[in-house]
Amino acid sequence: MKDDVLKQQAHAAIQKKLGYAFRDISLLRQALTHRSCHTKHNERFEFVGDSILNYTVARMLFDAFPKLTEGELSRLRASLVNEGVLAEMAAEMNVGDGLYLGAGELKSGGFRRPSILADAMEAMFAAVSFDADFNTAEKVVRHLFADRVRCADFQNQAKDGKTALQEALQARRFALPKYRIEEQIGHANDSMFVVSCDLGELGFVCRAKGTSRKAAEQEAAKEALKWLEEKLPLKKKKK
Repeated sequence: MKDDVLKQQAHAAIQKKLGYAFRDISLLRQALTHRSCHTKHNERFEFVGDSILNYTVARMLFDAFPKLTEGELSRLRASLVNEGVLAEMAAEMNVGDGLYLGAGELKSGGFRRPSILADAMEAMFAAVSFDADFNTAEKVVRHLFADRVRCADFQNQAKDGKTALQEALQARRFALPKYRIEEQIGHANDSMFVVSCDLGELGFVCRAKGTSRKAAEQEAAKEALKWLEEKLPLKKKKK
């Protein structure tokens, strides 16, 4: 009973920071439910929330930086829409207090794990869209990311692995890479993902591990980029 009250208090605080009150609170609860706790978890919500987040931040950057190129906007978005930023945002909102986790995740401190917190943030954006509509979910994302977009500094943004690989392939007029989950090792509370990065017509495939799918993709992209730059270096333009 005490735990239920604490969860309700945490959910009320989360809604206040989202700037949105749920009509159907079960949607918020599912968005905050990890697969280690229940079969009705947040992974499908995360799939939708990721798209809402990417579109909204892309549109915010498009409007805020009219002179940036597509590649520059992609790089800036990658610096804002990633596991680290989402986990940081979740920590600021005390999302961990409202999570439903299995015994193993609770014991290992899953309520502080960046991948779990980031996934819960994306799932909540989807939950808002299900409870209301896309425009309302977009407003929530804009509310949360307004200051980060306003303070974004393109010149000081380092390229992440996937963005750098994408730009390198485009510069050489090759197709974009394909990422696949090859294996998931371990249990829900201590899993490791093996992801492959396939450069298609170039005939190169590499694999990398990470504690999340996104982290593994970034590592695989870095390996692929290293191979690409060694095998097909771009000619420097004469001054």
